[in-house]
Amino acid sequence: MAFDPSTLRRDDYGFFGPDSPSWKVWGSPTALIGFQRAVTLEHFDPFLTAAVADSQGIYDNPAVRLDHTLSYFVLVALGDGRTAIQAAEHLMKVHAPMTGIEPVSGKRYSANSPEAQLWIHVTGWHSVLKAYEMYGPGPLSPAEEDRYWAECVIAAELQTCKPSDVPRNRDEVHAYFERVRPQLCVTERAVQAMHYLLWTPPSKGLTFAIGARLLSLATIPTLPMWMRKLGRFNLPRIADMAVRIPAKVIAWVAARRDNWVLIHAAPYIAPMTGQIFAAHAYSAPPENLSTITPRDARERYGSHGTRSLWGTVTETA
Repeated sequence: MAFDPSTLRRDDYGFFGPDSPSWKVWGSPTALIGFQRAVTLEHFDPFLTAAVADSQGIYDNPAVRLDHTLSYFVLVALGDGRTAIQAAEHLMKVHAPMTGIEPVSGKRYSANSPEAQLWIHVTGWHSVLKAYEMYGPGPLSPAEEDRYWAECVIAAELQTCKPSDVPRNRDEVHAYFERVRPQLCVTERAVQAMHYLLWTPPSKGLTFAIGARLLSLATIPTLPMWMRKLGRFNLPRIADMAVRIPAKVIAWVAARRDNWVLIHAAPYIAPMTGQIFAAHAYSAPPENLSTITPRDARERYGSHGTRSLWGTVTETA
């Protein structure tokens, strides 16, 4: 189902607004690299690996599955309050039936559990910032970074995360990763999924497969060595150095003229995400030139019976 660009910014500037670091980071072409990084390292959580393996979404239609997932993150960061709430409600419904037993531990998993949602949220926001720092304009200023993580906490309100558990600065992010590291592991199903995401077979769409493989050259160097070794997708150090300058140049070119290159290339790889980037670049100002809180947006626009931007919950998301 196509995304209607006129809905991106109908009512307000969403949760963050034009001067926010979230618009800067999530509106950059480097967000594509950061997203591939996030969905790869998410599989170090055995419970999310079980959810992905049991649902088979990335294997049945990886292009649509990943496009819709990235679209959710971008809509929350860049869309108006109504758009973000609709996307969040849809995602919660899609995740609701994704429950089962993690085969290694024998414990029950739920894709909507606060722990799973926190891991997805933190890895997403951290990975996109990491890619922005490595291949985009560089690190945010200290004040911008403080605000970025404050905005990360706000975005987490749309998920089931416990507010007290969401990191609020870089040190707390690092502390979170250290805290969960003993729980992380790699199973054969995790390795299979990570390799599938980095090197999607051409049978699932030649342009998407080429795009995933090109992105992987920039994605893998952003990951710590211990993850790369465990995931069996390590690259030589020389490759890390060789890819950085070309990736920065490509990201710089793609960002020119309001992401013109990215917007016109996206239909071949991630069409919905490309439409959101186009709407972000070319939308007229909203009716109200102000931001809104997730709580107010939910009170105004939240409705579990409303069709989402992606149609019914039976669609791949």
